[in-house]
Amino acid sequence: MIEYHNPDAKVGVEKIPYELSAVIKGSDAINIGFLANGFPDSENFLHELETAMQNIEPAIGVFSYNKGNASVPASEELLAEINGRCAAVVAAYGH
Repeated sequence: MIEYHNPDAKVGVEKIPYELSAVIKGSDAINIGFLANGFPDSENFLHELETAMQNIEPAIGVFSYNKGNASVPASEELLAEINGRCAAVVAAYGH
């Protein structure tokens, strides 16, 4: 007989629901930013995600960004540009 062990441990930190969201489906004029961190293929992955999301909701606007260096935070200028143009942002990390 085979017995399986569930490796999940009890969580030591209280779960806090993530409350930020944006309605994409049915939206006519929402702009979404896609922020790559500079790792290889992070831009390629986000481009595929942009395409998939536009196939589901063609009216969304997509804007691609790349912070260029995974070891530093996004610059204030880049964040201001994204904030001024986009209602939501998808950030991705590729390796």
